[in-house]
Amino acid sequence: MATLKTHSLDTREIQRADEGASPACVMTFNANDPSGTGGLSADLVAMASAGVHVLAVVTGAYARDTAEILDHFPFGDEAVSDQARAALEDMRVTAIKVGFVGSPENISAIAEIASDYPDLPLIAYMPNLSWWNDSDIESYLDAFRDLMLPQTTLLIGNHNSLWRWLLPDWPSERNPSARELAKAAAAHGVPYTLVTGMVLPDQFLDNVLATPETVLYSEKFERFEATFCGAGETLSAALTALIGNGQDLPAATSEALTYLDRSLDAGFHPGMGHIVPDRMFWAEADIDENGDGEENGASGGAEPDADAPRQPLSDPRPDSNTKH
Repeated sequence: MATLKTHSLDTREIQRADEGASPACVMTFNANDPSGTGGLSADLVAMASAGVHVLAVVTGAYARDTAEILDHFPFGDEAVSDQARAALEDMRVTAIKVGFVGSPENISAIAEIASDYPDLPLIAYMPNLSWWNDSDIESYLDAFRDLMLPQTTLLIGNHNSLWRWLLPDWPSERNPSARELAKAAAAHGVPYTLVTGMVLPDQFLDNVLATPETVLYSEKFERFEATFCGAGETLSAALTALIGNGQDLPAATSEALTYLDRSLDAGFHPGMGHIVPDRMFWAEADIDENGDGEENGASGGAEPDADAPRQPLSDPRPDSNTKH
């Protein structure tokens, strides 16, 4: 009978010896979602699909189902900060995502942490907050604009949500462009903005990665005749993981959008509300004519070349003092 061999090597030494084969570590700040439609549930699955190790910092919890958010219960800022700093002091993190964190106090705590790690790309996702009361929305958005956006590398949000937040006094009858929203975000220190869900003719939606000066990438998809929960969380989590894996921003955006599209196409209906993206579509087996199972490939696109040089995000602005 075989016996398990043991060694006296310290586990820290084993970790260092195998560091080259370890997955990248990516941190996410988000609320727990017991319905599994968004929040940390979406982040964990989408990020793991991109092959990273997820450091999930719980900022609060939703009471929700697949139809609507009923309530939210934020953690205290000290609890959020202690979770994050313990993990950051132990592991090398390559990217940070900030989702809905529940309170201005938590925004302040996370912004302070981000300022201590200025070289890490920070991806901020702004969800639709219309389920919340107006006074909470206003104080949350004000704190996010003043404290978080100056630390943000990439801001992600739906066209309508970003429009109402960043350009509330928009004077024109036409809708603001992605570059105009990027310009509004850049006024608060954000070098890159990904605007999603821009309505086009013939039932298409455009998704545009922009700076105030130029469009870096855009891709349109045909609109699904369905209502989904957690699409924005899925996209922002996948994109953060791909950036954490070393992909440059346009390539990561393309792959994350493809991953989202395929997750939505494979979406399922677990409850009485909306459809949930199948973020694990890639793990399902295809049955060939002989009945053999053959697994699909990587998440939403070709796997990055392991030998290709990793390109960190760069700031498009000359002589910029931005921290990311």
